[in-house]
Amino acid sequence: MVWKPGHYLLLALALYSLVVTLGFSLRGRQLASLRQEVGILSQKAALAPQGYLLPLPGACLPTRPENLPGAPRPYRKGVSAGFVFIQGDACVPVVRGMGVVAAFGGEVVKVEGDYKEPSPEEYQRLLEAVRNGASPEQMDFLRGLEVWIRHPDGRTSVYAHLEGPYPGLKVGQRVYRGDPIGYVGNTGLMGGAPRLLFEIWEGEPDRGRFLFQSLSREELFKEAKAFFRLE
Repeated sequence: MVWKPGHYLLLALALYSLVVTLGFSLRGRQLASLRQEVGILSQKAALAPQGYLLPLPGACLPTRPENLPGAPRPYRKGVSAGFVFIQGDACVPVVRGMGVVAAFGGEVVKVEGDYKEPSPEEYQRLLEAVRNGASPEQMDFLRGLEVWIRHPDGRTSVYAHLEGPYPGLKVGQRVYRGDPIGYVGNTGLMGGAPRLLFEIWEGEPDRGRFLFQSLSREELFKEAKAFFRLE
C-alpha cells in the first residue's frame, strides 16, 4: 500500500483520539510516547509528496524548443537550465505583474528585492565573458530578480526575471505548494518581453544537474508531464 498524505493524517487523528481516551489511565511515559508518535505522523502528513505544480496558475508546459530545458544558449555552457513561460507559449497570458506561485513546499533560501540593469555596453561585455560558461555569480546577474526555494526532496527551484518578490517574503520562511512568491517581470533581459524562467536543480543551482537535463524533446515532455502530473 502506498501511503498518501491523507493516510498519515487519519492515523495521526486516530492516535490522538487514543491519547485523549486513555489519557487518565496511562502512565506519563506511555502518554508522552503516544504524543510523540502523533507529532511525527503529523509532520509526515505535512511533508508527504503531493507533486510539483507549474509556477503560473493555469499554465501548460512550453512547447517551443527555445523555451525548454536544454535549449541552446550563448552562455550557461551552451544550454538553458529551465522552462521559459512567455506570451504565446504558456496557455495563459504572460504579462508583467502576473502572480508566480511556489511549485512545491520548502524553505525560501534566496529573495532578491533590488536589481540594477546594466548598461548596454556592460551587458554585452557580460555576454562575451560567459560565452564558454558562466559562474554561479554571473548566472545570478543574468537571471535578474530571483526567488529560490529549497525543497524536502533535496531539489531547489528557481524563479527568475521577476518584477519583484511577494511582499513580506524573506529568507528562511516556510512556504507551501501554491503559495504566492513573486510577480512576472523582465529583469535581466535588457527590456525583453515579460517572462518567467523556472528551473529545478538537483541540489544547489548552477553547481549540479538541472531537472530533465540531457533528455530528447520527446523524453522531456513525457517525464515533465508525469513530474508535474499534467496527465
